[in-house]
Amino acid sequence: MRRLLILIVVVISSLTSVCGKTLSESARVLLLTCTPGTEVWSKYGHTAIRIIDIERKMDIVFNYGIFNTMANDFYIKFVRGETYYQLGIDSYASFDRYYRRIGRKTYWQELNLSLAQKQQILDALLENYQPENRYYLYNFVFDNCATRPYYLLKHALGDSIQSDYVGYAGATFRDAISHYTGKSSWVDFGINLIFGNKADKSMSNEERLFLPEELMNYIADARLKDGSPLVKHQDIAPFPDASVPWYANCWLGMVVFALLMLILTLLDRKRGKLRWGVDVLLGVVYILILVLVVFLTYFSCHPLVGFNWRLIIFPLIHICTRIVYILR
Repeated sequence: MRRLLILIVVVISSLTSVCGKTLSESARVLLLTCTPGTEVWSKYGHTAIRIIDIERKMDIVFNYGIFNTMANDFYIKFVRGETYYQLGIDSYASFDRYYRRIGRKTYWQELNLSLAQKQQILDALLENYQPENRYYLYNFVFDNCATRPYYLLKHALGDSIQSDYVGYAGATFRDAISHYTGKSSWVDFGINLIFGNKADKSMSNEERLFLPEELMNYIADARLKDGSPLVKHQDIAPFPDASVPWYANCWLGMVVFALLMLILTLLDRKRGKLRWGVDVLLGVVYILILVLVVFLTYFSCHPLVGFNWRLIIFPLIHICTRIVYILR
């Protein structure tokens, strides 16, 4: 309880120091990028904005990734894509301590901005933090903790940002997302199953910046119209490799499933009796997955969910291998 009260006092003092004040010439604006965590929603990393002004005794972090899992209807809204996130303000010391405690690194990039641009960013963040503005309908791809800082920065700089960083330019949403979920084979399998054909669309240069690492690398390479770099100083590194291991390949999974079904069918054919229990169990699984996808497609706000060929390939393999039994 004592630690909570101290934290509240620190945050309130930080807010008091920033609200209604203009930044000094020594003010600095930094883009923070946190490495991925173990939870599903943290596997892609995180982005926040840090503002330092020693003269104003200010060192705070604006964080668009605040949500409450303890809310009664959180998981229902999460499934339906109706989760509201909020902009939070915290002291940098508290922010850094939290990410160190959970074993996630934080990289930083100090941005090369004029005082007017820094002030514009701070004013926009404070406007976003007003009670009527701080909550927003989270969208995993198009409106998240990385896209909001990017568009805020773009608004302050206009069209002066230029970057030759390639990264995932031209890649599909599915490929980019799989890169971060690859080591969690079942998570990656589930995502690939419910993501529809929209996920196979090539991302534009801006669309790919929903990934915190992509935004970090894009900003690191960015230049202003006068040719000067957007980043004055930085401490960044590549995220830990999370690419899909060879054994988690979707095509390999289909081949293994086909071989297992064929072996099972040949054994049934040899003994002259079909194992209907397996067919019934798999049929129930197919129906449940189909119901889930239909629900998410028509009754949720998830932008990439929908029908795709992966939904029918497993039932087709199942049916084709069972035909072998019928043709004996």
